Amino acid sequence: MVARVESKGLKRAKELYQDRPQRVKELKAEGKKVIGYLHLYPVLELLTAADLVPYAMLGDMREPITKADSCLPTIVCPFLRSIMDIGLKGRYDFLDGVVMAHMCEVGEKLAHVWRTYIHLPYSFFLDTPHATYDSAVKQHKEQLKVFKKSLESSTGKEITLEKLREAIKLHNEQRALVRELYDLRKPDPPLISGVETLQVLIATMSIPVEEGNDLLRQVISDVKVRRDGGPEKKPARLLLWGSMIDDTALVEVIESVGANLVMDDIWVGSSAYFSDVEVTEDPLDGLAYRYLMKLKCPRTFRGSAATDKKRDYMKDLEKRFGYLRDYARDWNVNGIILETIRYCDIHGYEVPGLRDYLDSVGLPNAYVEHDYSEAALAPIRTRIQGFVEVLG
Repeated sequence: MVARVESKGLKRAKELYQDRPQRVKELKAEGKKVIGYLHLYPVLELLTAADLVPYAMLGDMREPITKADSCLPTIVCPFLRSIMDIGLKGRYDFLDGVVMAHMCEVGEKLAHVWRTYIHLPYSFFLDTPHATYDSAVKQHKEQLKVFKKSLESSTGKEITLEKLREAIKLHNEQRALVRELYDLRKPDPPLISGVETLQVLIATMSIPVEEGNDLLRQVISDVKVRRDGGPEKKPARLLLWGSMIDDTALVEVIESVGANLVMDDIWVGSSAYFSDVEVTEDPLDGLAYRYLMKLKCPRTFRGSAATDKKRDYMKDLEKRFGYLRDYARDWNVNGIILETIRYCDIHGYEVPGLRDYLDSVGLPNAYVEHDYSEAALAPIRTRIQGFVEVLG
């Protein structure tokens, strides 16, 4: 009999996932400052270089929204309403400040509503451009200069070139480690499940970057030698594309109906980690380019693939979604789940074109929409179970 190898890294990640503020509250007691950030676009390297702890702001699909209705309409993104709701309930009171960016129209409004209703020592809004023209990159760099000065003024500390370069190095190292973690999902069966992966990533987004890197190394080392307790071989190997997954419940549903979730294209997933910051003479150039040009999110307009005045629909789709075909090939995916949260316009509007593209390259897909609540899990299960059965 092969002895079971306990994964200390996975155990620690699960503990952090279940009590996210645990570690940063300990750091606050030691004198550290914790800054909440929302979505992909706040530039984490600047926070780290300022000796601040970046902390991903997530919602809580298990908590009924009872207070956010006073300041956000009910017909906007329930994920963002959830963040506002738990903020109003005091569950983000340990933060020393927040940094939000123009992720979408409702996300942009949330930044200003938050500042009005929830008073923290520091607040900054990064008006990230929505296009990938050269002029937009220059505009983004200018905003990063303002952000840098704001952090220096708030902390009383200069963000030197050396500090910024070291922060970029640390965050690029983290991205490389996450990609290595994702490589462990390529075998059949994968060495680590989708649920475990999500727990690790949420844990990593809840602690300082150096500790996150140590956690990732431990998890990778443990998973490589695990002999049992890992995923079983299942007929469906799925990729999950979507607007927001910050709770393992939906992933558990997927992996309970004869499927392994082996790849994703979501914020708390590959989207945040699959592109590095290039080393440039002025670090702000590399940061501006990475956070605008390299991140994959439908909130950014990437222009037409046409070389003349006549647009080619399929070429445009290839330009926008071709990376998903690469993911499907490299992770041996045989089905794709498209997931959107109700009222998430930027992802919802993307679905028709994305389905056209996936159909054109022969990738089976299914679409689910939900209201970011536990009540949505049962119908989602039925929909995904039917899709998996069709895959055979």
